[in-house]
Amino acid sequence: MAAAFALFLKLIPLYVTVTLGWIAGRYLEASGKHIAGIMLYIMTPSVVFAGVMAAPLSAEVILLPFLTFTMCCVLGFVHLVVAKRIITDDSASLIPLSVGTGNTGYFGIPVALLLFGQEGLALYIVCMLGTTLFENSVGFYLAARGRYSLKDALVRVARLPSVYAFVLAVMLNLSGFSIPDVFTPLFDNLRGAYSILGMMIIGMGILSFRGLAGNLRFTGLAFFGKFVSWPIAAMAFWWLDASFFGFYNLAVYQAIFLISITPIAANTVVIATLLDTAPKQAAGTALLSTLFALAFIPVMVALVIP
Repeated sequence: MAAAFALFLKLIPLYVTVTLGWIAGRYLEASGKHIAGIMLYIMTPSVVFAGVMAAPLSAEVILLPFLTFTMCCVLGFVHLVVAKRIITDDSASLIPLSVGTGNTGYFGIPVALLLFGQEGLALYIVCMLGTTLFENSVGFYLAARGRYSLKDALVRVARLPSVYAFVLAVMLNLSGFSIPDVFTPLFDNLRGAYSILGMMIIGMGILSFRGLAGNLRFTGLAFFGKFVSWPIAAMAFWWLDASFFGFYNLAVYQAIFLISITPIAANTVVIATLLDTAPKQAAGTALLSTLFALAFIPVMVALVIP
């Protein structure tokens, strides 16, 4: 349990950052909507681009984001079907984002670095890109369909730069190009700002700590999908591949498992804020999941990851 306690201490600064975001929103009237646009259109594609450029790409490694992307899609669609039956307001369209993806960047990267070191972190980031692709394509589309027509939703997805950043980075990496040294500090600073602002925007969405759960059906389904369905899917993949196929190794199984136990993505709040689709519900549920993960992740890591 010493490792679990060390991980618990490592997560505390993330919660301090959420609190600072709440203070900024509550007392300084900081606008999460403006920051959301910067996050979605500038910082996220920058982090995706730099991460892919730094990864040692091979055919197997390139397939990893598409593996996690497929798992996100399956989980998102299954829970959306359930959401449409039990949730009556427009927040139902946010369930695929809440369940399918996770706070793999702002929250998961510091945890992966603690658990796996620099080498394991690079592999984790490659796997993580699948969740980023999901939230910036299918997840965004399904959320936008809650308020926009099919045509308008597709236009908004086509304008998202993260998918293009991923494709461009893969092409450049495979062609032997690398990021010039003069730009390395820029991408390092963007990655740091990405984590800080991503966690702060959760706090900014909470004007009051009363009634954080909001619609209990939404919160309950989001929690079940994120902390039950996703880990079960990750463990099932681990068992199936290790027992029958043998395509990947332990490091990949552990990276995908860590992705499965991260809390609801801060980018869910970013997208809900941009689309004006139940942003308070998204922020409250994301914050509750982040608080829950403070205890959940150390326990699950201690039980599953050697």
